[in-house]
Amino acid sequence: MGVQAAVGALIEEVEQQLHEQVWDLTPGDRDLAFATATGLHEAVGPVGVQEVLSDLERLAHLREVLAALAITLARTHGRLAWFLAACIEALSPVLHWRALPSGGGRNFDTTHPTPGQFAEAEGAVRQLAAVLLRVAA
Repeated sequence: MGVQAAVGALIEEVEQQLHEQVWDLTPGDRDLAFATATGLHEAVGPVGVQEVLSDLERLAHLREVLAALAITLARTHGRLAWFLAACIEALSPVLHWRALPSGGGRNFDTTHPTPGQFAEAEGAVRQLAAVLLRVAA
């Protein structure tokens, strides 16, 4: 399953839990969701912004996303924490990507992502930011 499909499945689960009112959101959860959505949007931006950047910059922005999710995860518990942890796991392929050439030596099993993989991960982040905004509302 690709990054976008994995995040999409998690988003469906969140939306179902919200619809069924299983997820009792505290004001703190809403504030964290909003702050995280804002951070994700700042890191990736709207469609078309990342594509003009170098692979190194795109990868740095995706790693900023993972950092923002991890920081929020450290500040919460319950369903929001479970959701964020699952999102980090879904985005984990980013951790195996490199933007620089391996230099012919060992590279810790990293790979250079394709433009499509970058776009897919960035799209997943945009979807994640959107659902976090809905959670915060």
